[in-house]
Amino acid sequence: VKPTPFCILDEIDATLDEANVHRFADLLSEFSKDLQLIIVTHRRGTMELADAIYGVTMEEMGVSKLLSLQLKKQAG
Repeated sequence: VKPTPFCILDEIDATLDEANVHRFADLLSEFSKDLQLIIVTHRRGTMELADAIYGVTMEEMGVSKLLSLQLKKQAG
């Protein structure tokens, strides 16, 4: 049996306090070694573990624009 190739989590960290957001992010980092994670979040602590961040904004009424940011991890 093959494991699932990815997992989608939608604002799963919304009710956590800051300390637990960081603990949760550490747990997600462990999972991400074997699994691709797609996470919807507004929490900085969760975003900090990302390799890439995507956002959607509306520059003019009714027109959505997709933004992306590739993050580089620091060694060490």
